[in-house]
Amino acid sequence: MADDGPEVEEVDLLVVGGGKAGKTLAMDLAKAGQKVAMIERAMIGGTCINVACIPTKTLINSGRVLQTIRRAAEFGVAGADDAQVDLKLLRHRKEDVVETMVKGQLSSFTGSGMDFILGEATFVGPRTVVVALNDGGSRTLRGTDVVLNLGTEPLLPPIDGLAQAKVQTSNSLLRLESLPESIIVLGGGYVGCEFADLLNTLGVKVTIVQGGPQLLAREDEDISGAISQRFVDAGITVQLGARADKVTRAADGTVTVTLASGDSVAAADILVAVGRRPMTGGINLEGAGVELDERGYVKVDDQLRTTAAGVWAAGDVAGTPQFTHASYDDYRVLKTNLAAANGEGAPRSTSGRLIPYCVFTTPELGRVGLTEQQARDAGHNVRIARMPVTAIPRARTVGHLDGVWKAVIDRDTNKILGAALLGAEASEAIAVVQMAMLAGMEYTAVRDAILTHPTIAEGLTLLFTPAYLAD
Repeated sequence: MADDGPEVEEVDLLVVGGGKAGKTLAMDLAKAGQKVAMIERAMIGGTCINVACIPTKTLINSGRVLQTIRRAAEFGVAGADDAQVDLKLLRHRKEDVVETMVKGQLSSFTGSGMDFILGEATFVGPRTVVVALNDGGSRTLRGTDVVLNLGTEPLLPPIDGLAQAKVQTSNSLLRLESLPESIIVLGGGYVGCEFADLLNTLGVKVTIVQGGPQLLAREDEDISGAISQRFVDAGITVQLGARADKVTRAADGTVTVTLASGDSVAAADILVAVGRRPMTGGINLEGAGVELDERGYVKVDDQLRTTAAGVWAAGDVAGTPQFTHASYDDYRVLKTNLAAANGEGAPRSTSGRLIPYCVFTTPELGRVGLTEQQARDAGHNVRIARMPVTAIPRARTVGHLDGVWKAVIDRDTNKILGAALLGAEASEAIAVVQMAMLAGMEYTAVRDAILTHPTIAEGLTLLFTPAYLAD
């Protein structure tokens, strides 16, 4: 009798990868009565909870607590001069926060009624995977619909010697058992800047090596320059236009980065933070008819459909901006479009989304919409509002006066095109600007709004006054 091969388990929805978009969709449809299976390699809850947003912001908050304690005398509090970092306690708090959230996620997964599978999936045909289970054995599943939510991982660029130098990434740095005396941060993007700021606060001597002409390449030069100056004032060495040609680690552990200029930088360790790459290798996506772009990301249309019938993609791997809140909106797009594919309602597009983001340095940067340069390049007739954070009463009461707020306005319509808020609690205040933009409000409506005093957001009523608005 012929062997027909392993039994194929049929499900309504098969989610490969348990990031924000995939896990939320899987739970929703399972609760609605659909037969749903979700496959995850190892990180229950996804990258955000395990090695990204949650642990890093937990550590950054601890760093801010340390900064506040060091400044205690400024606030009239005596006897706090001996505050020191206890790395063991720091890691314990981070791990406690992560473990609590992971347990909550697992409970939510099982409670939804989905089939949650820990293992490695490989496509063996259209909408069909074989899963090598983490605890042994295998299963074969086919979905009526399949969602790829594979995520990304730290990128290690092809720099001579880098692969052999036992470098740190944003993942491994979270597991450090001791702090190095000094560190080179290779890359001046969001991840590099956040870690550089945190490590400097914890007492590590930090050098940022950035190949481009400024930190945070997507920001306007004045905003990037303000962050760079803040870093320098805090004791961080910032080397711009410094391209790394070679990385070596000596027998004593010292890492040396040789630059294209011929100069070199040495430190006790190195963090590589030059971007992330999609986790699309090794799962035979071509066998499922799913095409990738030149960078290895899954090709999708504006409804998150891939090139294979019945296969969708979401989150980082689909080229969505690499923020958890953006992935969450992908979930909403997918849920709507899966229903629309079955004749329930109209489809939804990812085009034109207004996606804010924040860089959690101290002070932090809240960003939404267009930069000044982007607005000018797009042909807008712009006005710029610019105000030092020192003008905000709340900033004075909390003693955080660093930073500058900037907004870009369309001179012809008075609409807000974008904003960059660099200062304390900017991650919260930027939501006010976003809501005004979503509502299509003119900047004068924000200026004339009655906002609570004294709050950081109240600063927006000052930002748009003639005192800070250029003609």
